[in-house]
Amino acid sequence: MTITGIANVMLGAADLDRARAFYRDTLGVAVKQEIPGFVFLETGPVTLCLSAAHARLAEHPGPSEVVLSVASVREAYAALREKGVEFLREPANVTGDSWAANFRDPDGHLLSIFGPE
Repeated sequence: MTITGIANVMLGAADLDRARAFYRDTLGVAVKQEIPGFVFLETGPVTLCLSAAHARLAEHPGPSEVVLSVASVREAYAALREKGVEFLREPANVTGDSWAANFRDPDGHLLSIFGPE
């Protein structure tokens, strides 16, 4: 067996309508497909999926983070703050020319914007 890549990242969403609205309307991510209990988001080669079933899983193996690529961290930070996103920290240089800023989605999943300043 050989793993050839990551097809999907699944995030639990306690309220699928609220999660869809956050990712679609606040973050500007297009909805690719919906089936009962799941919303698949257009995020490039790896599909981000919001799952009602995953929200009901009792055990959490550890912290995780979804890193979203942006053309400019400072511009994305300003645009998201205008839409009411509360960041855990302001944009900061994390390595070389790469910057990042972290926030949480409505279900508490850690997200970050990442890219050039």
